[in-house]
Amino acid sequence: MLKDKLKNYRIILASGSPRRQQFFKDLDLDFEIRLKEIDEIYPENLQGVEITNYLAELKAKAFDGELTENEILITSDTIVWLNSKALGKPKDYTDAFFILKSLSNTTHEVITSVCFKTKSQTEILFDVTKVTFNILSDDAIHYYLENYKPFDKAGAYGIQDWIGLIGISKIEGSYTNVVGLPTNLVYHYLNTLKY
Repeated sequence: MLKDKLKNYRIILASGSPRRQQFFKDLDLDFEIRLKEIDEIYPENLQGVEITNYLAELKAKAFDGELTENEILITSDTIVWLNSKALGKPKDYTDAFFILKSLSNTTHEVITSVCFKTKSQTEILFDVTKVTFNILSDDAIHYYLENYKPFDKAGAYGIQDWIGLIGISKIEGSYTNVVGLPTNLVYHYLNTLKY
């Protein structure tokens, strides 16, 4: 399968996200993790997918001049997009509470961009999933924040967590995209590379 096609390549995942790392394991890919500290700051005029495309590429640019001929670097960025505003990772408990309150009884978009970088080229793909929440009570939000501490997640929630089980009424698009990586896009892209 894909693992055999990629045997002459070294896949580098530049992500500290345990969920993204697990997806790469679940895709049965051999990969290594290389991390660099990046200030995730983007121009204020960017909207929606422009933000995630910019940040995914920014993370890849940190490796300029370091990749060898047979290496494929993969970076990504996810935001929750609601009312023309990007919701990133919460700053603290209070911020997380207000983010979840704003998502209650609404539909938002989860946007993930994935950047594939080799020594000679850079390509960015993205996916958008619509997620609809039921009404979330204050008690449910407090319970979730206290017991699951989703402070490392865009939009202050994980669809795979308790809040997703009790709060999400509808999803249109890729489930794995909401978790943090559109695995079908990644797999398809790597499968169609010219080896």
